[in-house]
Order: sequence, then structure tokens, then C-alpha cells
Amino acid sequence: MHRHCWLATAAAVAFVATAGVADAQEATVLIDGSSTVFPISEAMAEEFQKSTGIRTVVGLSGTGGGFKKFCRGETNISGASRPIRTEEMELCKENGVEYIELPVAIDGLSVIVHPKNDWAECMDVADLKMMWEPDAQDKIKNWKQVREEYPDAPLNLFGAGVDSGTYDYFTLAIVGKEHSSRGDFTATEDDNVTIQGVAGDINALGFLGLAYLEENRDKVKPVAIRQADGSCIEPTLETARDATYQPLSRPLFFYVNKAHADAHEHVRKFVEFVMDPKHGTELVAEVGYVPLPEKAFELGQKKFADRKTGTFFGGGSKVGVTIEELLASEG
Repeated sequence: MHRHCWLATAAAVAFVATAGVADAQEATVLIDGSSTVFPISEAMAEEFQKSTGIRTVVGLSGTGGGFKKFCRGETNISGASRPIRTEEMELCKENGVEYIELPVAIDGLSVIVHPKNDWAECMDVADLKMMWEPDAQDKIKNWKQVREEYPDAPLNLFGAGVDSGTYDYFTLAIVGKEHSSRGDFTATEDDNVTIQGVAGDINALGFLGLAYLEENRDKVKPVAIRQADGSCIEPTLETARDATYQPLSRPLFFYVNKAHADAHEHVRKFVEFVMDPKHGTELVAEVGYVPLPEKAFELGQKKFADRKTGTFFGGGSKVGVTIEELLASEG
């Protein structure tokens, strides 16, 4: 069982250090942000604290909520399932917060249905757009409205909360505009709510990060996305790694407060721990995400050592960006 199975009960997680490290506990690494990145943050924090005795606290405010805290200087590191947005960049600038953008994993944002759903096995982006676009609100309420061959059954939708980077990326990739969708769906910052909702309703459809699909393949099943060549590709570790699962493959990030990294050894040690290929590969894979390629760790280490600040993305997500493209630009 993956480490994040108890996420539904955790608003914030503090891993208590072992006996004999009281002095080290005075230094605390503060992490907050994305529920999608949370399993990675949790696994890294747990192992880092075990090996160093440095107290590490992980919060769960969503990508947007995490950036608000981060850009006020309240946290050392923010987990994000999308790049930092323009308004967040401005907030950081107002507060004098410089940040280092580090990819930490690859995700395949997954569309899921009930295991007994035998009609929505492969869907076009156009099908999903019809379900989720703003004009669908109070109009598209039945599966048969999406496709004639679908059953005459209510369409019940679950997904990430509007403060979530997963929501932002999904709406950009599917609807065509970030933060744009119908409002009459069950929105949550806790992906286990989406799992429970879809697992309990044959007429439900939801979206969430790949790790939660991998953890719950006995409860829900993925929907394949029809690609430009007509092939139907499911979200898996392999299809996220080779970027064949489009348009929903994406990088996940840690944003590091540069001043905190300069001033505090415990923050530097944590980032170096995350960028160590051994930890970065094993722990990311353990929680169900795709580890970065080996070259990425070298570039990430160099970027952090050089304290290279700013963002590759210029204020918003870009659909279809591969890790190779992202890292090549930073190398």
C-alpha cells in the first residue's frame, strides 16, 4: 500500500523525529501545496526526517493555496501540479520572494469511471470538453447527450477543486482555457473524495492524478484518450513517461524559496535530498508517479546549486511540454 492511503484524514502532516534529535527539531522544513504532489512531499519528508532527524511538516492547501502561503514567505517549499501563474508571480515579487522551479516527477492526469462502466472506454477530447465546458452547466446532464450510443443515464461529475493545479491543467488541456469549466460538479481538494464518488456510482466520471488511480485500480478504471492518430491511450506510468498519453501528461514541481535555501541549511539539505537520483527515483515510483529521467537530476542539482530563479512557463501551463524540453531549456 502506498504511503498516501490515509490522505483523507490529513490536513497537515508532521513527521515526529526519532528520540535524541531535539536540537535538530528546532529547524523545520515547511512544505505546502498540491494534493497531487502531496504523496511525493509526504514520502520525501518521511524519509528525509528518518535519515537526518530534521523535522519536516507537510501541509495540504492545494496548488493555489500553497502558492499564496509560499509567496508570503510562510513556507520553504511549495508543491505544485501546474506552473506558477502570473498573479502568483506578482505576489511573490511584491513580497520579495524569489523562487527556484524544480520538476520532481511526471504525472498522467487520469480520467476515471466506475469499473462497470462499459461504454466510456475511449473518449475524444471533444467528448470531455462537451461534458466540462462552462456552457455545459445545467445543460449536459445525461450521458446520451454526449454520444448517441451512450446510455440514457445521469452524468455525475467529480474533480479537483478550483484552487487545484490539477483543475487548472485539466481545464486548459480539455476545455482550452485554464480555470474554465462548468461549476455544477463535485469539486474537492481531496482526491480520495473523487475516488469514493466514482467508485460508488456507475454513472460517474472524474479526473485526478495518476498516483490515485494506481492506488485504486481495484475501485475505479481509467478512460483511454483517443489520440490524433486514432489510437486509444490509457494513463499509465509508461504512457506518462514516454508522453504518448496526451494531452494530459504533465510535469509536477517543487518551488523553493531562494532566500530560505541560502539562509537555512535544513532547507538546502532537503532539496539536495529530493534531487538525489536514488531518493527521487525510488520514492516517486513508490507513490505511483513517474520518476524523472537520470539527466533531469543532474540538471536539477545544477539549477539549485546555481540558484537559478524564475519559471520556464511565463505565467501559466503549457500543454504537451515534455520533461526533456523543459530541462533542455534550463540546461
